[in-house]
Amino acid sequence: MTDRKATTVWSGPLLTGAGTVSLDTSGVGTYDVTWASRAEDADGRTSPEELIAAAHSACYSMAFSARLAKNETPPERLETSAVVTFVPGTGITKSALTVVATVPGIDEATFQELAADAKENCPVSQALSVEITLDAKLA
Repeated sequence: MTDRKATTVWSGPLLTGAGTVSLDTSGVGTYDVTWASRAEDADGRTSPEELIAAAHSACYSMAFSARLAKNETPPERLETSAVVTFVPGTGITKSALTVVATVPGIDEATFQELAADAKENCPVSQALSVEITLDAKLA
């Protein structure tokens, strides 16, 4: 079991306030966050949805890599992006995963099967209660 910690310090009301998110466990950075960066233009700041997208793309890549290795077709390269959709007044509605993979020795059907399994079973996918889509392509 592992625990990871992040902390947000927020000042002011939602629409005009601002905050900072620090990644405490790793210590790799502190990031500015505002309502505008969440609901409008990022303008050099992050949002909860961008942080979830980062977590989802990393988690999916790890899960897919593990499945490919177990199939004895380890990937040379996985490039995964996640787009998390936020609708003000509704919330997070979707996470769209896209992966382009270089995987020697794998056929398309097996590739798609393992890609879908990783989508369903990566821990971040399992934690999200929204629609998750996947577009998986061999490079």
